[in-house]
Amino acid sequence: MTRAASAKKAASAKKAASTRQTASAKETASVKGTASAKKAASAKKAASAKKAASAKKAASKTSAAQKASKKASKGAAVKKAPAAKKVAVAPKKATARLKGTAPAKAVVHPPGDESPTALVRRARRINRELAEVFPYAHPELDFENPFQLVVATVLSAQTTDLRVNQTTPALFATYPTPEDLAAANPEEVEEILRPCGFFRAKTKSVIGLSKALVEDFGGEVPGRLEDLVKLPGVGRKTAFVVLGNAFGRPGITVDTHFQRLVRRWRWTGETDPDKIEAAIGALFPKSDWTDLSHHVIWHGRRICHARKPACGACPIAPLCPAYGEGETDPEKAKKLLKYEKGGFPGQRLKPPQAYLDAGGTPAPPLGAG
Repeated sequence: MTRAASAKKAASAKKAASTRQTASAKETASVKGTASAKKAASAKKAASAKKAASAKKAASKTSAAQKASKKASKGAAVKKAPAAKKVAVAPKKATARLKGTAPAKAVVHPPGDESPTALVRRARRINRELAEVFPYAHPELDFENPFQLVVATVLSAQTTDLRVNQTTPALFATYPTPEDLAAANPEEVEEILRPCGFFRAKTKSVIGLSKALVEDFGGEVPGRLEDLVKLPGVGRKTAFVVLGNAFGRPGITVDTHFQRLVRRWRWTGETDPDKIEAAIGALFPKSDWTDLSHHVIWHGRRICHARKPACGACPIAPLCPAYGEGETDPEKAKKLLKYEKGGFPGQRLKPPQAYLDAGGTPAPPLGAG
């Protein structure tokens, strides 16, 4: 082989090697570039996923915080409502306070937002408690028939039932029927009724209603509200006393004691007797109305007095929003109790046997000490 051919062959081999090296380098670079691109894409994807996870976690924390805040707020509201109403339905604590020797320092008030349902429950519970305290509650006027009851009720205006009971024996002994009283001499009736006070006006009323009974109802007391209120001196209060106790027909007797107590207990804020009657009637079934009237009136006469209630001796103090308005010391409160609760005679000369069986004492007749 010639030197020129050898040189040409060497140059060709060198060129081929250079070409292979270049191709290898390009291939390596390409592989590296692809790997780098893949790595970059992977990193970008990881960063994006991490950012999304972080955002999701933050959103989750925010949502959890909002839910927790909402739950706490709701819990606080729920917790706050019973705490406020606890005063009206916590007999154990209130009873424990009543049994202590130290008087209460604060006046108990129920929540101002007491719901209608809560009011009904509290009112009915008070009535049940009073039924246990006064199971022998009855009308405190002596009577043997509807005529005697309607007359006695008219006479009870502006005086006590005790005074009426001490006066009516002489009246009914002299004028036993509507016909007798309708024909009576007013001056003679006035003399009998003088101890009742306002005896001239009351004489006019009882003679007038007796004449109306004779002329319009055949001498019989009617058993309907619309008829009773037509009689002289007879209003809705007197009519319901007669209907409930002489005829067994339910009615609410809104006298001064009843008016005072239902407002003190926040059963109603009404002051008009007719509106009070409607408001209280909506809280109780009709069958309870007559006995409810007796329970409330008895409690007002014996324990929950107008000027100085005996709060420390009150059986329904835990349910009363006005607890603390009167004497809270138990021993001092006991001295404020009246009639049989205070160890004294009742108001009727001839009370029902149930009252006597319960330890009640009849009232003395007029002029007996």
